[in-house]
Amino acid sequence: MDRLRIKTVCLTLGLALFVSTLSADTVTQTATTQQTPSSELPRIRLEPMFRLQRPTYAVHDPAGRMFFLEQPGRVRLYENGALAETPYLDLAGIPKKVTLDYECGLLSIAFHPKFAQNGLFYANYTTTAPNLKTVIAEFHVDPTAKVVDPSTERVVMTINQPYVNHKGGQLQFGPDGYLYIGMGDGGNQHDPHKNGQNPEMLLAKMLRIDVTPRVGYGIPADNPFKTRAHWAPEIYAIGLRNPWRFSFDKETGLLYVGDVGQDDWEEIDIIRNGGNYGWSVREGTYPHQGGSTELYTIDPIFQYSHDGTAASVTGGYVYRGKKIPSLYGWYVFGEYSQGRVYALKYENGKVTASGMIVDPKDPTRKGGLKNPSQPSSFGEDIDGELYLIDNNGPVYRIVPDKP
Repeated sequence: MDRLRIKTVCLTLGLALFVSTLSADTVTQTATTQQTPSSELPRIRLEPMFRLQRPTYAVHDPAGRMFFLEQPGRVRLYENGALAETPYLDLAGIPKKVTLDYECGLLSIAFHPKFAQNGLFYANYTTTAPNLKTVIAEFHVDPTAKVVDPSTERVVMTINQPYVNHKGGQLQFGPDGYLYIGMGDGGNQHDPHKNGQNPEMLLAKMLRIDVTPRVGYGIPADNPFKTRAHWAPEIYAIGLRNPWRFSFDKETGLLYVGDVGQDDWEEIDIIRNGGNYGWSVREGTYPHQGGSTELYTIDPIFQYSHDGTAASVTGGYVYRGKKIPSLYGWYVFGEYSQGRVYALKYENGKVTASGMIVDPKDPTRKGGLKNPSQPSSFGEDIDGELYLIDNNGPVYRIVPDKP
């Protein structure tokens, strides 16, 4: 599915029962399970905060300040309960700087783990100067400043893009201090350029780089394909269609990804160093267009069917906050085409519980949501509390459900 369309025709989508997959290092076994009874699921509400122009992401800096992104190219600072009127970073005001089209635009930022000392953060945006490409750029700012000078930009890397969809677009520093970059297959449908399994292409991969060098970037010593001939050394994992939002569990360090499917299956993956997640020979645990079943791939920990109609998963976070005890340890994610919010619990290598915790069409599970939303992202603050970002404009804080 093409992400981030303001007007969608998919809101009446009927979602099939979940299918849970159990994953191990060398053997993967698929099991079909019923959803966890709603009475056993955590209950949450979505508390409205403010509206933005096509918001795409939320992140905090090491000091705890929150930042919310607008797809046209602005980063907005939220501090002391108020949204600053002047953008923290404004790339939208620079002519022809950011290309805004479907999934193109400003898609994420990531603060350096030592931001308080070095003032460095990184942005992922698209441009057409002269051809469509993803830009990974570094900016420098006083760590306490409220406005960034765009002229401090240092372009770290660029990746050519064939179409305007399937950008992935997220940056995040891992517990190892390296920068992870989620890249979609570049777009159109059914991976026409076969980027998914092409080891020389950076598209359809999870990348990992070292931003320490002041020119370009470095390759971490333990990147799995660093010394393998005909493999791009930046690749950390391969075979992702459109990894729309990923996060590291603050407690376990596991890397969760929501990978958007083609016609039938949406999936949640745990990304491992050197892992192959199947696209485009497989969609979820199933062959795609005659793809090989002999290729070793890692199954998703969780997948759900949309019966051939459009659907689009939005990856989230494992909740590690304190305000909603019943949600602790649950991975919270969304469904862009329906505005629903789901949660699953992954323990000892398997999903032990799963279900819908917000349904805009169910008056008993609306969670405070008045209208169907399109969750383009979730956000996590320094205390582990979560936010839901609706691409139509609203930003919500996730809070405990009222009695």
